[in-house]
Amino acid sequence: MKPFSYQKPDSADAAVGMVAPMTPAGQGGAFLAGGTTVLDLMKLHVLTPDSLTDVTRVLPTGIEDRDGALHVGAGTTMAAAAEHPAFRDWAPVLSDSLWKAAAPQIRNVATLGGNVLQRTRCPYFRDTASPCNKREPGSGCAATGGINRLLAVLGTSESCIATYAGDWANALILFDTEVQITGPDGDRTMPFADQPRGRDHPG
Repeated sequence: MKPFSYQKPDSADAAVGMVAPMTPAGQGGAFLAGGTTVLDLMKLHVLTPDSLTDVTRVLPTGIEDRDGALHVGAGTTMAAAAEHPAFRDWAPVLSDSLWKAAAPQIRNVATLGGNVLQRTRCPYFRDTASPCNKREPGSGCAATGGINRLLAVLGTSESCIATYAGDWANALILFDTEVQITGPDGDRTMPFADQPRGRDHPG
């Protein structure tokens, strides 16, 4: 694993200011919450951030009913959300998409925020011996001529045919979910379906 610096901010605003942006010379910084994906990718040298910013104590947690609308904290674990009565009894698609998504050990530490921010990827993304435009832009796409039966048919490009891995995110769109985002320009709220894909755009 590549050496990296570790930081644990006291607020969300501080966390945003600590993460270096991605540059042509490197991957910049990364956020760390449950770590179930980030740490795996770092061990494989797929993700090599210069720093990890631990946001576990600044992310909101829990699920609350406020005036008929559910407010869900990004730091809530997949396991806690899957078992919450608001999901289990009134919106089972949200519960089912979480408890069927991973093993219990993963669900107990993985956060909802991290779950929806999963990278769009295919098996070749983790294989550093194969070209992958998601991992290294411009290197090529091994999936287009390789094992690709379970990959995307629609919404692809010549450079990538990977599929997004998060079932829960797709379920959220059914409920016209809105997401509150904290960034360099302050807080803003936007429809979940309109979240920018940034570096994960297939092109």
